[in-house]
Amino acid sequence: MPPARGGAPDRPVCHGGSVPTTVSLPDDWPAHPDRSLSLNRMGSFDWDLDTGLLHLDAAALDVYDMTPEEYDGRPESLSPRVPPTEAVRLDALVSSALKSAEDNYGAYFRIRCQDGRLRWTHTQGRVMRGPDGRPFRIIGIVRDATDELSHSAERLGLDEARRRQTSVVESTTAALAHARTVRDVIDVIGDAHGLERLGSMGMVMGLVEAGRIHLVAEGPADSFVPGTRYTRIDEQYPMSEVVRSLQPRFLDSAEEFAEGYPDLWSKISSMEISAAAYLPLIAQARPIGAIGLLYQDKDGFTQDERNLLVALGSSIAQSLQRAMLLEQEHDLAEGLQQAMLPRRIPSVPGAEIAVRYRSARMGQDIGGDWYDVIPLPGGRVGAVIGDVQGHDTHAAAVMGQLRIVLRAYAAEGHSPGTVVARASVFLHELDTDRFATCTYVEADLTTGVLQLVRAGHIDPLLRTRDGDCRRLPVEGGMPLGLSAEFGRLEYPVTTVELDPGETILLCTDGLVEHPGADLDDGIQLLTALIRSGPADLPRLADRLCGVIDERGGDDDMALLLLRRQAEEAPQGGGRLQQHVAPGDPEALVAARHMIGAAVRSWGARERSDEIELVADELIVNALMHTDGPAIVTLRVLPGAQRRLRVEVEDRSSALPRRREAGESGVSGRGLMLVDRLADVWGVESRGSGKCVWCEFEIS
Repeated sequence: MPPARGGAPDRPVCHGGSVPTTVSLPDDWPAHPDRSLSLNRMGSFDWDLDTGLLHLDAAALDVYDMTPEEYDGRPESLSPRVPPTEAVRLDALVSSALKSAEDNYGAYFRIRCQDGRLRWTHTQGRVMRGPDGRPFRIIGIVRDATDELSHSAERLGLDEARRRQTSVVESTTAALAHARTVRDVIDVIGDAHGLERLGSMGMVMGLVEAGRIHLVAEGPADSFVPGTRYTRIDEQYPMSEVVRSLQPRFLDSAEEFAEGYPDLWSKISSMEISAAAYLPLIAQARPIGAIGLLYQDKDGFTQDERNLLVALGSSIAQSLQRAMLLEQEHDLAEGLQQAMLPRRIPSVPGAEIAVRYRSARMGQDIGGDWYDVIPLPGGRVGAVIGDVQGHDTHAAAVMGQLRIVLRAYAAEGHSPGTVVARASVFLHELDTDRFATCTYVEADLTTGVLQLVRAGHIDPLLRTRDGDCRRLPVEGGMPLGLSAEFGRLEYPVTTVELDPGETILLCTDGLVEHPGADLDDGIQLLTALIRSGPADLPRLADRLCGVIDERGGDDDMALLLLRRQAEEAPQGGGRLQQHVAPGDPEALVAARHMIGAAVRSWGARERSDEIELVADELIVNALMHTDGPAIVTLRVLPGAQRRLRVEVEDRSSALPRRREAGESGVSGRGLMLVDRLADVWGVESRGSGKCVWCEFEIS
C-alpha cells in the first residue's frame, strides 16, 4: 500500500512473507488453520469413498449440532440432522459430481438442530480421483451460513429457489405430456422423482365419481387413512372442500391443519406434517378431482409458491382429463374390435388351437388385426390371420367385413387361392382406401396336409415336436385390395405336411416389429422365444403376449397357434373329403396334392401313383360332363384286408359308360384306365346325382 498522507505514521507492510518487527505479535501468531476455521464456524470433512467412512472434525460436528458420541463415522449418522428433502438434493448433487468430470461442488442446505430449529449451512467439496479417473476421496468444508444468508437474500438462494420452483411446473408438465393413462399421471406425480420435484414428502389424489371422491393414489405407502377410500363431497375433508369451492386450500402449519380438520388430523398427526396444499383439479370449468401435497420441514407458503402450485394443479388436471378420455376411447374401440372377433373358437377334432389378441395401449390406437378359425366339410379347418391398414375404428370395421366374406368364401368350398382372390376383389369394391394383409391356411388334420396362401403378410412359423422352430417360406401375392386394383389376382398355394405334434404359428406384425429394429430381427427373436417356450399352447401364447406387454404394446397384435394332435393322428387309416368347384383349376391342383399326401400318410406309398391317377381321372370326368362341383372322398375300409376306397360324387344322374378311344386317342380312355388300375370299381345313384367309386388293396 502507498504511504498515508496528512502526517499519519506509516504502517508496516509485509513483502515476500517478511515479518514486521515494529509491533508486538501474539505468541500463537499465525493461527493454526483449525482455529481459523473453528472461529468462523467452519469445519472440515474427509470422506473415504472406498470404505464409506466420513471424518468430521470438532468444528464440523458443531455445525451439525452433534456431539462426538452421537456420530459413528458414517454418513447415515447425520440423517437425524438433515431433513429428507435436503438429503435427496445433496445425494443427487454429489452423485452428479462423481459421475461427471467435475472436481468441485458446493451447495446451501438446511439442518435441523437439536431444539428443532432449522439452520442454513453451506458445504464445499473437492473430489479426488486416481490415475484412472475413478473418484476415491472427497475433502471439503461445511460451515454455518445462517448469518451470511440473513444479510443477503440473493445468496440465501431466493432467486435460485424461485427459478427452481418455476421449473417445477415446466418439468412436471413435460413429464405429464407422455402420460396416456390415469396410472401414468399418478406415477409422474407420486413417485420419488415427482415428489422430489415438488419438494413434498407425500401426496394424495382423488377423482370425482358419482358425487363422491374416490382416492386413487396416496403416498408414502403406509400413509393410507382407513375410511377415506371413498368420501362424500359434503364431508369435512380438505379434498372435499376444494372440490366444493373450486378454490385451493393452503395449510401453513400443523396447528392450522389440526384446527380446520380435527378428525383427519387425529389420524395423520404421526406423519409430522408441517404444511399442506390441496388443489382442485378443474377441467372445462368442472371439478374432476383434487390433489393434496404434504410437507415436512416447511413453514408456510409464499405467494410465489401458491401461484406456482395453482398452475401445477391446472397442468395436472388437463393431463388427467386427457388420460381419462384416452382410456374411454380405448375401451370403446377395443370393445368394438372384440365384438367383431370370434366369440369362441370351435372345437376341431385332431387339433389344438390357441388364439390371442392384444390391442395397442395408446388411446384409440387399435386397428384391424384379426384371427378366425373356420370348420370346413370333410374334417378340414380353415385358419386366418390378417391385418387391415390403419389404427382406428374404420380399420376395425373393415376387418369385420373381411372376416365375414373370407369365412363365407371358404365355406362355399372354394380353393384357398380362390378364397383369398375373391376377398381381395370384395375389399377393392368397398368404399374405402384401406388394404389388408392376411394368411389363409386350409388344413386337413387327418392327413396333415396344409395349403397356405399369403397376401402380403409375414411368413408363418413352424414348431416341431422336439421344440425346434423355423420360418416357413410361403410364396405370396399382393395385399388384399391392391391385387384387385392392379389386376394381379393370382395367389399361389404352398402345400406342406404337418406331422403329428407339430405346430404352425400365424401372427400379425405387432408381435415381431420393434421400434428401430429390422423385421427379420424381430422374427428371429420370436423364433428364439418359441424354441424356449413351454410346450403347452395356451401357456406359450400367454408368454408371447407377455413380450408385447413388456415392450409397451404400441401396436395391436393377433396370434393363432394350431397343433396337429399326435394322439388323434390316424393309425393305419383315415378319411378325407375334398370339394372341387367347377372352373377352378387351383381347386383341382389342391385336390391332387391332398390325395397324394393322404395316400402316403396311410401307408399306400407303393400304389400312390395308381391311386392318384385314377382319382384325378374321375374328378376331371365329373367336372367335364356335369355343371356342378365334384366331391372326392378317400377312406380306408375296416377289415382284415386293408383297402382304400376312392369316391367321386357329382350332381348328374347320367351313368358313365366305357367307350373305345377315338382316332385321336385323347378321349374314351377314362373308365378303361380305372378298370385297368383299380382292383374293383362301380357306380351308385345318390339322390339327384351319382357316385363313381373304386377300391385298391394296400398293405
